[in-house]
Amino acid sequence: MNDSQLADRVAAVRAFNRLYTGVIGVLDEGPADAEYSLPEARVLFELAHQDPLPVTDLRKRLELDAGYASRLLARLESRGLIVRERSEEDARRQLVRPTTAGRDAFAVLNRRSTDQIGGLLRRFADEDQQRLLTAMRTIGDLVGDRRRDPALVLRPPRPGDLGWVVERHGALYAREYGFNAGFEALVARIAADFLDARTDPGVAFWIAELDGERVGSIGCGRGPDADTAKLRLLLLEPSARGHGVGKRLVTECVEFARAHGYRAMELSTVSVLEAARSIYRAAGFELVAEADFDDWGPKLTDETWRLEF
Repeated sequence: MNDSQLADRVAAVRAFNRLYTGVIGVLDEGPADAEYSLPEARVLFELAHQDPLPVTDLRKRLELDAGYASRLLARLESRGLIVRERSEEDARRQLVRPTTAGRDAFAVLNRRSTDQIGGLLRRFADEDQQRLLTAMRTIGDLVGDRRRDPALVLRPPRPGDLGWVVERHGALYAREYGFNAGFEALVARIAADFLDARTDPGVAFWIAELDGERVGSIGCGRGPDADTAKLRLLLLEPSARGHGVGKRLVTECVEFARAHGYRAMELSTVSVLEAARSIYRAAGFELVAEADFDDWGPKLTDETWRLEF
Protein backbone atom coordinates (compact mmCIF):
# COMPACT_ATOMS: atom_id res chain seq x y z
CA MET A 1 0.00 0.00 0.00
CA ASN A 2 1.54 3.30 -1.09
CA ASP A 3 1.14 6.72 0.56
CA SER A 4 -1.66 7.78 -1.79
CA GLN A 5 -3.67 4.63 -1.11
CA LEU A 6 -3.15 5.07 2.63
CA ALA A 7 -4.36 8.68 2.47
CA ASP A 8 -7.49 7.65 0.57
CA ARG A 9 -8.25 4.89 3.09
CA VAL A 10 -7.69 7.18 6.06
CA ALA A 11 -10.09 9.70 4.51
CA ALA A 12 -12.68 6.96 3.99
CA VAL A 13 -12.42 5.87 7.63
CA ARG A 14 -12.78 9.46 8.82
CA ALA A 15 -15.84 9.95 6.62
CA PHE A 16 -17.38 6.81 8.08
CA ASN A 17 -16.57 8.00 11.61
CA ARG A 18 -18.37 11.30 11.01
CA LEU A 19 -21.42 9.50 9.65
CA TYR A 20 -21.42 6.90 12.42
CA THR A 21 -21.01 9.39 15.27
CA GLY A 22 -23.93 11.34 13.83
CA VAL A 23 -26.10 8.22 13.93
CA ILE A 24 -24.89 7.28 17.42
CA GLY A 25 -25.79 10.76 18.66
CA VAL A 26 -29.38 9.82 17.91
CA LEU A 27 -29.27 6.18 18.99
CA ASP A 28 -27.16 6.13 22.14
CA GLU A 29 -28.85 5.43 25.45
CA GLY A 30 -27.47 8.75 26.63
CA PRO A 31 -27.76 11.45 23.94
CA ALA A 32 -26.72 15.00 24.73
CA ASP A 33 -30.20 16.13 25.84
CA ALA A 34 -30.97 12.99 27.88
CA GLU A 35 -31.31 12.80 31.64
CA TYR A 36 -28.22 10.60 31.88
CA SER A 37 -24.83 10.98 30.23
CA LEU A 38 -23.54 8.21 28.00
CA PRO A 39 -21.05 6.92 30.66
CA GLU A 40 -23.85 6.86 33.24
CA ALA A 41 -26.12 4.97 30.85
CA ARG A 42 -23.35 2.46 30.12
CA VAL A 43 -22.88 1.80 33.84
CA LEU A 44 -26.60 1.17 34.25
CA PHE A 45 -26.50 -1.16 31.22
CA GLU A 46 -23.66 -3.24 32.68
CA LEU A 47 -25.35 -3.47 36.07
CA ALA A 48 -28.61 -4.56 34.46
CA HIS A 49 -26.77 -7.57 33.04
CA GLN A 50 -24.68 -8.47 36.09
CA ASP A 51 -25.82 -7.69 39.62
CA PRO A 52 -23.66 -7.20 41.65
CA LEU A 53 -20.60 -6.27 39.60
CA PRO A 54 -17.09 -5.77 41.01
CA VAL A 55 -15.93 -2.22 40.45
CA THR A 56 -12.64 -3.44 38.98
CA ASP A 57 -14.56 -5.48 36.36
CA LEU A 58 -16.76 -2.48 35.55
CA ARG A 59 -13.70 -0.30 35.01
CA LYS A 60 -12.17 -2.87 32.64
CA ARG A 61 -15.35 -3.25 30.61
CA LEU A 62 -15.78 0.50 30.19
CA GLU A 63 -12.04 1.27 30.03
CA LEU A 64 -12.24 3.84 32.82
CA ASP A 65 -9.40 5.02 35.01
CA ALA A 66 -9.83 4.69 38.76
CA GLY A 67 -10.40 8.37 39.46
CA TYR A 68 -13.02 8.91 36.77
CA ALA A 69 -14.81 5.69 37.68
CA SER A 70 -14.97 6.75 41.34
CA ARG A 71 -16.47 10.15 40.45
CA LEU A 72 -18.94 8.57 38.04
CA LEU A 73 -20.17 6.04 40.59
CA ALA A 74 -20.39 8.74 43.25
CA ARG A 75 -22.74 10.77 41.00
CA LEU A 76 -24.96 7.76 40.38
CA GLU A 77 -24.96 6.89 44.07
CA SER A 78 -25.93 10.43 45.04
CA ARG A 79 -28.93 10.15 42.70
CA GLY A 80 -30.02 6.93 44.37
CA LEU A 81 -29.39 4.77 41.29
CA ILE A 82 -26.66 2.48 42.66
CA VAL A 83 -25.17 1.33 45.94
CA ARG A 84 -21.58 0.31 46.64
CA GLU A 85 -20.63 -2.31 49.21
CA ARG A 86 -17.75 -4.52 50.27
CA SER A 87 -17.62 -8.12 49.08
CA GLU A 88 -18.40 -10.64 51.82
CA GLU A 89 -15.82 -13.00 50.30
CA ASP A 90 -13.03 -10.43 49.97
CA ALA A 91 -13.30 -7.16 51.90
CA ARG A 92 -10.72 -5.59 49.58
CA ARG A 93 -13.15 -5.83 46.67
CA GLN A 94 -15.92 -3.29 46.19
CA LEU A 95 -19.16 -4.34 44.53
CA VAL A 96 -21.73 -2.10 42.89
CA ARG A 97 -25.36 -2.93 42.32
CA PRO A 98 -28.37 -1.03 40.97
CA THR A 99 -31.15 0.13 43.25
CA THR A 100 -34.81 -0.22 42.30
CA ALA A 101 -34.63 3.32 40.96
CA GLY A 102 -31.53 2.39 38.96
CA ARG A 103 -33.25 -0.62 37.41
CA ASP A 104 -36.25 1.54 36.55
CA ALA A 105 -33.98 4.13 34.95
CA PHE A 106 -32.30 1.47 32.83
CA ALA A 107 -35.68 0.13 31.71
CA VAL A 108 -36.60 3.59 30.42
CA LEU A 109 -33.25 4.01 28.66
CA ASN A 110 -33.42 0.54 27.17
CA ARG A 111 -36.94 1.06 25.84
CA ARG A 112 -35.97 4.43 24.35
CA SER A 113 -32.93 2.91 22.64
CA THR A 114 -34.96 -0.02 21.29
CA ASP A 115 -37.56 2.33 19.84
CA GLN A 116 -34.89 4.54 18.23
CA ILE A 117 -32.95 1.67 16.68
CA GLY A 118 -36.17 0.05 15.52
CA GLY A 119 -37.12 3.31 13.83
CA LEU A 120 -33.77 3.39 12.04
CA LEU A 121 -34.08 -0.22 10.83
CA ARG A 122 -37.63 0.27 9.60
CA ARG A 123 -36.31 2.81 7.09
CA PHE A 124 -34.78 -0.09 5.15
CA ALA A 125 -36.14 -3.14 3.38
CA ASP A 126 -35.38 -6.51 4.99
CA GLU A 127 -32.54 -7.26 2.55
CA ASP A 128 -30.88 -3.92 3.31
CA GLN A 129 -31.30 -4.52 7.04
CA GLN A 130 -29.39 -7.80 6.64
CA ARG A 131 -26.65 -6.01 4.69
CA LEU A 132 -26.36 -3.42 7.44
CA LEU A 133 -26.14 -6.04 10.19
CA THR A 134 -23.58 -8.08 8.25
CA ALA A 135 -21.42 -4.98 7.78
CA MET A 136 -21.63 -4.25 11.50
CA ARG A 137 -20.58 -7.81 12.35
CA THR A 138 -17.67 -7.54 9.94
CA ILE A 139 -16.41 -4.35 11.59
CA GLY A 140 -16.83 -5.93 15.00
CA ASP A 141 -14.88 -9.02 13.97
CA LEU A 142 -12.00 -6.99 12.56
CA VAL A 143 -11.56 -4.32 15.23
CA GLY A 144 -13.39 -5.66 18.27
CA ASP A 145 -12.62 -8.12 21.03
CA ARG A 146 -12.62 -11.59 19.41
CA ARG A 147 -11.72 -13.60 22.50
CA ARG A 148 -15.23 -15.02 22.88
CA ASP A 149 -15.87 -18.16 20.85
CA PRO A 150 -18.75 -17.45 18.45
CA ALA A 151 -21.68 -19.88 18.26
CA LEU A 152 -21.27 -22.35 15.37
CA VAL A 153 -24.40 -23.81 13.75
CA LEU A 154 -24.61 -26.22 10.81
CA ARG A 155 -28.00 -26.19 9.09
CA PRO A 156 -29.66 -27.27 5.84
CA PRO A 157 -29.72 -24.69 3.04
CA ARG A 158 -32.55 -22.19 2.78
CA PRO A 159 -33.76 -20.43 -0.37
CA GLY A 160 -30.89 -18.31 -1.69
CA ASP A 161 -28.13 -20.17 0.18
CA LEU A 162 -26.85 -22.13 -2.82
CA GLY A 163 -26.69 -18.90 -4.82
CA TRP A 164 -24.59 -17.45 -2.00
CA VAL A 165 -22.30 -20.50 -2.14
CA VAL A 166 -21.71 -19.95 -5.87
CA GLU A 167 -21.09 -16.22 -5.45
CA ARG A 168 -18.66 -16.65 -2.55
CA HIS A 169 -16.72 -19.41 -4.29
CA GLY A 170 -16.35 -17.21 -7.36
CA ALA A 171 -15.32 -14.11 -5.44
CA LEU A 172 -12.97 -15.72 -2.91
CA TYR A 173 -11.11 -18.00 -5.30
CA ALA A 174 -10.72 -15.25 -7.90
CA ARG A 175 -9.25 -12.91 -5.29
CA GLU A 176 -7.01 -15.40 -3.50
CA TYR A 177 -5.93 -17.73 -6.34
CA GLY A 178 -6.83 -16.00 -9.60
CA PHE A 179 -9.43 -18.58 -10.68
CA ASN A 180 -11.49 -17.49 -13.69
CA ALA A 181 -15.20 -17.73 -14.51
CA GLY A 182 -14.78 -21.37 -15.53
CA PHE A 183 -14.40 -22.29 -11.86
CA GLU A 184 -17.50 -20.35 -10.85
CA ALA A 185 -19.45 -22.04 -13.67
CA LEU A 186 -18.42 -25.46 -12.32
CA VAL A 187 -19.55 -24.48 -8.82
CA ALA A 188 -22.89 -23.31 -10.23
CA ARG A 189 -23.43 -26.67 -11.95
CA ILE A 190 -22.61 -28.59 -8.77
CA ALA A 191 -24.94 -26.35 -6.73
CA ALA A 192 -27.71 -26.96 -9.28
CA ASP A 193 -27.16 -30.71 -8.94
CA PHE A 194 -27.67 -30.45 -5.18
CA LEU A 195 -30.88 -28.50 -5.68
CA ASP A 196 -32.15 -31.13 -8.12
CA ALA A 197 -31.27 -33.92 -5.65
CA ARG A 198 -32.73 -32.25 -2.54
CA THR A 199 -35.21 -35.12 -1.97
CA ASP A 200 -32.54 -37.84 -2.33
CA PRO A 201 -31.94 -39.35 1.15
CA GLY A 202 -28.33 -40.12 0.23
CA VAL A 203 -27.53 -36.48 -0.54
CA ALA A 204 -27.15 -33.61 1.95
CA PHE A 205 -25.89 -30.05 2.12
CA TRP A 206 -24.94 -27.85 5.06
CA ILE A 207 -24.50 -24.13 5.62
CA ALA A 208 -22.22 -23.09 8.49
CA GLU A 209 -23.11 -20.01 10.53
CA LEU A 210 -21.09 -18.20 13.18
CA ASP A 211 -23.31 -16.04 15.38
CA GLY A 212 -26.01 -16.17 12.69
CA GLU A 213 -23.77 -15.17 9.75
CA ARG A 214 -23.12 -17.54 6.84
CA VAL A 215 -19.43 -18.45 6.80
CA GLY A 216 -19.14 -21.84 5.08
CA SER A 217 -20.67 -24.76 3.27
CA ILE A 218 -20.20 -28.41 2.34
CA GLY A 219 -22.19 -31.06 0.51
CA CYS A 220 -22.34 -34.85 0.37
CA GLY A 221 -23.34 -36.10 -3.07
CA ARG A 222 -23.30 -39.42 -4.84
CA GLY A 223 -19.96 -40.52 -6.24
CA PRO A 224 -18.86 -42.57 -9.23
CA ASP A 225 -20.54 -45.74 -7.93
CA ALA A 226 -23.29 -46.71 -5.48
CA ASP A 227 -20.83 -47.39 -2.64
CA THR A 228 -18.95 -44.08 -2.89
CA ALA A 229 -20.05 -40.64 -1.71
CA LYS A 230 -18.47 -37.42 -2.91
CA LEU A 231 -17.58 -34.43 -0.75
CA ARG A 232 -18.36 -31.22 -2.64
CA LEU A 233 -18.19 -27.43 -2.26
CA LEU A 234 -16.26 -27.03 0.98
CA LEU A 235 -16.19 -23.26 1.56
CA LEU A 236 -14.80 -21.25 4.44
CA GLU A 237 -14.97 -17.47 4.68
CA PRO A 238 -11.76 -15.76 5.85
CA SER A 239 -13.61 -14.41 8.90
CA ALA A 240 -14.31 -17.99 10.05
CA ARG A 241 -10.75 -19.26 9.88
CA GLY A 242 -9.33 -20.40 13.19
CA HIS A 243 -12.69 -21.41 14.68
CA GLY A 244 -12.66 -25.08 13.62
CA VAL A 245 -15.46 -24.57 11.10
CA GLY A 246 -13.76 -26.45 8.26
CA LYS A 247 -13.01 -29.46 10.45
CA ARG A 248 -16.58 -29.52 11.75
CA LEU A 249 -18.03 -29.35 8.22
CA VAL A 250 -15.86 -32.20 6.95
CA THR A 251 -16.65 -34.33 10.01
CA GLU A 252 -20.39 -33.77 9.53
CA CYS A 253 -20.17 -34.71 5.86
CA VAL A 254 -18.13 -37.87 6.51
CA GLU A 255 -20.42 -39.02 9.31
CA PHE A 256 -23.47 -38.52 7.10
CA ALA A 257 -21.93 -40.65 4.35
CA ARG A 258 -20.96 -43.39 6.81
CA ALA A 259 -24.43 -43.40 8.41
CA HIS A 260 -26.14 -43.69 5.00
CA GLY A 261 -24.36 -46.84 3.97
CA TYR A 262 -21.56 -45.57 1.75
CA ARG A 263 -18.34 -47.55 1.99
CA ALA A 264 -16.02 -44.76 0.86
CA MET A 265 -15.90 -41.03 0.15
CA GLU A 266 -13.96 -39.16 -2.52
CA LEU A 267 -13.26 -35.50 -3.16
CA SER A 268 -11.52 -33.37 -5.74
CA THR A 269 -9.32 -30.42 -4.83
CA VAL A 270 -6.22 -28.63 -6.10
CA SER A 271 -2.75 -28.66 -4.60
CA VAL A 272 -2.65 -24.92 -3.81
CA LEU A 273 -5.47 -25.26 -1.25
CA GLU A 274 -3.15 -26.16 1.61
CA ALA A 275 -5.59 -25.43 4.45
CA ALA A 276 -8.32 -27.62 2.95
CA ARG A 277 -5.84 -30.41 2.21
CA SER A 278 -4.72 -30.36 5.85
CA ILE A 279 -8.31 -30.81 6.98
CA TYR A 280 -8.84 -33.71 4.57
CA ARG A 281 -5.63 -35.39 5.67
CA ALA A 282 -6.56 -35.02 9.35
CA ALA A 283 -9.95 -36.62 8.61
CA GLY A 284 -8.24 -39.69 7.15
CA PHE A 285 -8.41 -38.96 3.41
CA GLU A 286 -5.49 -40.11 1.27
CA LEU A 287 -4.27 -38.69 -2.04
CA VAL A 288 -4.93 -41.28 -4.78
CA ALA A 289 -4.58 -39.40 -8.10
CA GLU A 290 -3.12 -36.21 -9.59
CA ALA A 291 -3.39 -34.43 -12.95
CA ASP A 292 -2.24 -31.02 -14.19
CA PHE A 293 -4.73 -28.65 -15.86
CA ASP A 294 -5.26 -24.95 -16.56
CA ASP A 295 -9.03 -24.70 -17.15
CA TRP A 296 -9.43 -22.06 -14.40
CA GLY A 297 -6.63 -19.72 -15.51
CA PRO A 298 -3.48 -20.55 -13.55
CA LYS A 299 -1.70 -23.87 -13.96
CA LEU A 300 -2.99 -26.20 -11.26
CA THR A 301 -2.70 -29.77 -10.08
CA ASP A 302 -6.03 -31.52 -9.66
CA GLU A 303 -6.05 -34.04 -6.82
CA THR A 304 -8.41 -36.88 -5.95
CA TRP A 305 -8.55 -37.87 -2.29
CA ARG A 306 -10.31 -40.96 -0.93
CA LEU A 307 -11.41 -42.21 2.49
CA GLU A 308 -12.43 -45.85 3.05
CA PHE A 309 -14.98 -46.55 5.77
